[in-house]
Amino acid sequence: MTTAFSRARARFTALLPGRGDLAQMRRDPRRDLLAGLTVAIVALPLALGFGVSSGLGAEAGLATAVVAGALAAVFGGSNLQVSGPTGAMTVVLVPIVDRYGPTGVLTVGLVAGVMLVGLAALRAGKYMQYVPAPVVEGFTLGIACVIGLQQVPNALGVPKPGGDRVLVVTWRAVEAFARTPNWTAIGFAIAVAAVMLLGARWRPTVPFSIVTVIAATAVAQLAHLDAAKPIGELPSGLPLPDLSFLDLGSLGSLLAPAVAVAALAALESLLSASVADGMTVGQQHDPDRELFGQGLANIAAPLFGGVPATGAIARTAVNVRTGATSRLAALTHAAVLAVIVFAAAPLVSKIPLAALAGVLLATAIRMVEVSSLRAMAKATRSDALILVLTAAATLALDLVYAVIVGLVVAGALALRAVAKQARFDQVPLDRGDHSAEEHALLAEHIVAYRIDGPLFFAAAHRFLLELTEVADVRVVILRMSRVSTMDATGALVLKDAVEKLKRRGILVLASGIRPGQRQVLDSVGALDLLRHEGGEYATTPEAIRGARDHLESAGVLSAVPAQPVSAGSEEAAR
Repeated sequence: MTTAFSRARARFTALLPGRGDLAQMRRDPRRDLLAGLTVAIVALPLALGFGVSSGLGAEAGLATAVVAGALAAVFGGSNLQVSGPTGAMTVVLVPIVDRYGPTGVLTVGLVAGVMLVGLAALRAGKYMQYVPAPVVEGFTLGIACVIGLQQVPNALGVPKPGGDRVLVVTWRAVEAFARTPNWTAIGFAIAVAAVMLLGARWRPTVPFSIVTVIAATAVAQLAHLDAAKPIGELPSGLPLPDLSFLDLGSLGSLLAPAVAVAALAALESLLSASVADGMTVGQQHDPDRELFGQGLANIAAPLFGGVPATGAIARTAVNVRTGATSRLAALTHAAVLAVIVFAAAPLVSKIPLAALAGVLLATAIRMVEVSSLRAMAKATRSDALILVLTAAATLALDLVYAVIVGLVVAGALALRAVAKQARFDQVPLDRGDHSAEEHALLAEHIVAYRIDGPLFFAAAHRFLLELTEVADVRVVILRMSRVSTMDATGALVLKDAVEKLKRRGILVLASGIRPGQRQVLDSVGALDLLRHEGGEYATTPEAIRGARDHLESAGVLSAVPAQPVSAGSEEAAR
């Protein structure tokens, strides 16, 4: 009991912030503070927009960005992750609002947070390592395209058209711009993006995102450019924490939506953290801590009227690209947003939306690592296919479907590759100490096959086809010592092949069956069939002797005493 308690305490302690986090925050606080300020400026309109889109209002988006952003920054498992409301989560929340109302969304967020903490306690975050690199690269490319396309309405200076697909919204925005062009807005967006991209090469340490946003705001105000639409009026504060929304009687009906929200939060947060690791050198997130931090963030956000939160790839990318080195940047982002909510709303409300669109356009472009994409595309055709399909699904569908598509395709191609490794070859009959005349006579009536690699569902039926087409012989010996793995399908196919050969009057003997394969063979009755209808031997020489005895009893061979097989020959013939 004491040992179990100690392990549980150690596991819980590993999920909490440590001294290393504080030491990391002290290394270069200036860069982290500047990065956090930049992310806050970028995150502000996103928080407002996602709050409105979810159906709970702009205040809910800000509450999520401040409360969830701060808690996930402190307790999360990534030094660079920035959390808050996201577009993917908004898509999931809209139908929940329609069916259960705002209080239903708050309850769902709270329950999802508890689920995420539970996943962290179960160490479920480690399973993210099984996501193939082409899926992550395709996800990053797709997200970059989505981020860029999402900025088109603001960059063109047109109201955001209706629609739940980014491609549809973009096309409608272009049509609206064609009817009433807004050259001021598009000029701001292009100028900001261009200065950021060129400035990053000229002076990488200068936060050009801040410089360009301030400059754009000043120009718009001094020149009285009404076409440069500003952010607009902001909420003046956050609500006090409140648990009155929780209705215990509705928990049963909200359980399924909460599972969906928790799954999306885990998936998006861990993928975003993985992408952040890939954009840097020397950074590695802790997936279980990340789930724990996101869980606490989602438990707390509803208390302040916030919507469910996840790690946000757009804000995380901005954080990385502006030079963040520790979680101080994400914490600064939350603190700056809190200050904006309470004190600086009138000033920030004048920032042109087109300027912020330019910031995100530049960020989207810089997210695309051309060298990584080129390397992945050149690796194998399978990797290139997975990358393209994942990116296309991210763009055309959403994050969850994109990852599912990528994993399914990657799994299918991996199975295909593994199945190709399985070999079923006829091998010469080991002569042993038989005379040349006797060996020739045995080879006329006995054929030996060696099975190499996995005998499982993806390769088993090819094995059945080849084995049952064996020529007219008296005995078939299956050398199975090189079978790497076997599943129930492989065992059933083996059993079926033995039965088919038996009906043709062919005896099947097996040699070298590994201990780990006996259970699966026994579970489908294949082991008993081999023993009763044929024979099972430890080595191939023993199987040859068994085949010889069978031919003698059938009158095919004359009774010639078999010579003993040496230990060296027996080992070589396994």
